[in-house]
Amino acid sequence: MADQREWNRRSLLRSAAAMAGVAVAVPMLGGTASASAQTGGNDADALFRAGKFEQAARAYEAILKNDPTSLDAARQRGYIALLSNTFPDSEKYLSMALALAPADAQTNSLLADCYIRQDKYALSVPCWQAAGEDAYAKWFAALPGNTYQINGDLGTLPIQQMDPDPLVEVSINGGPAKRLNFYTGAPNLTVSGSVAKEAGLSAISSEQIDFEGETIWIYYGILDSIALGGLELHNVPVGWSTTESGADVSTDNDGLIGTWVFYHLLATFDYAGGSLILRPPTSNAARYQRAGTKPLPLYLAMDHYLQSIGSFAGSGPRLVGVNLGGSGDFTAGMPGAAATQLGIRTDYDRPIGTFGHSHATTTYPCYPSEIRIGDAIANDIYCEMDPNAQVNVAWPYGPGFDLIGHFDHCFWKPYTVTLDFTGMNVYIARGKAS
Repeated sequence: MADQREWNRRSLLRSAAAMAGVAVAVPMLGGTASASAQTGGNDADALFRAGKFEQAARAYEAILKNDPTSLDAARQRGYIALLSNTFPDSEKYLSMALALAPADAQTNSLLADCYIRQDKYALSVPCWQAAGEDAYAKWFAALPGNTYQINGDLGTLPIQQMDPDPLVEVSINGGPAKRLNFYTGAPNLTVSGSVAKEAGLSAISSEQIDFEGETIWIYYGILDSIALGGLELHNVPVGWSTTESGADVSTDNDGLIGTWVFYHLLATFDYAGGSLILRPPTSNAARYQRAGTKPLPLYLAMDHYLQSIGSFAGSGPRLVGVNLGGSGDFTAGMPGAAATQLGIRTDYDRPIGTFGHSHATTTYPCYPSEIRIGDAIANDIYCEMDPNAQVNVAWPYGPGFDLIGHFDHCFWKPYTVTLDFTGMNVYIARGKAS
């Protein structure tokens, strides 16, 4: 779960193996508010943690009106704008925060993310350097201005394998078909070390990390092309990894398509119909939904984690994680504190030992009476509870706001889900894509 996962390029490997994290809303479990951001009886930080972003934004603005030197208020106001891809406001307030504290790592990381979402890579470089992300800085400094260039109007990729990981076939640099997983809990496009060698990729930057007790090398470069059905992307930032000996880290698939690719497109995950459907982002998302399908808000945090509004076991509307793809045999996950507070039946007699949370941990099956996101519902369904997951995980290990739970791969099988990063909405419809 993301509560124990760093927000940086190291999550490239970890995200492929683990589902995104969860936490619980402050109004449910309580908690103390920061004294640094209070105004008029409203605690801006508490509003932010509870996912009341519009109210929190106004509260932070009120703080800045009274105290233009408040780093916390400026940074948080810029972060809120970034969650909804409101780039002018995000740049305005994060630049204000940066002027107050030029070396602040969190501000630099948020502003760098704001720039790369807009493909303004050169502007992100000094921010990555200030944040201590040298490999990222070198990578983004070398990227051309025409990344993610789209050729074609429609790419349909049949899902070749649904479980345990959904796999689709793509072509890398015009080569033979490769089987890639897709996962919105991971950032950029990645390929295996052997595929990178076959495709003739050259590393722009690299770094060494320790992953589950093994030394891993991560490399960053740029891919000439990836064919996604009838749609093709050119000049795509790509990563790959090898062991110390140069062997592939995993042989389960040939790579993974992450959120950075999807937010350059209008992406439809047709679970019910067994396909991944990709269109240019200028397409009208609502046009591809059934009549009566209401959009839900879409938030993008920490450069690749998706959230919307849902509920667990009668919790009422809360922020929830939206994980599409990846792997796993449960429908949703939540922290132990949430399961206890909501009275969710948990089977402590069947512990699950896993390394799928970037650290060795033990989770347990749990069975909420209902989980819901929009009109998508499951009752008394198999979920996962992590007793070690934190209620709220602060930067740099988490998004800093509360999440009641997260919806995972198995939950979506009866549905079609469309992610619209232009309007920042998610559409969920039962049945196959029309």
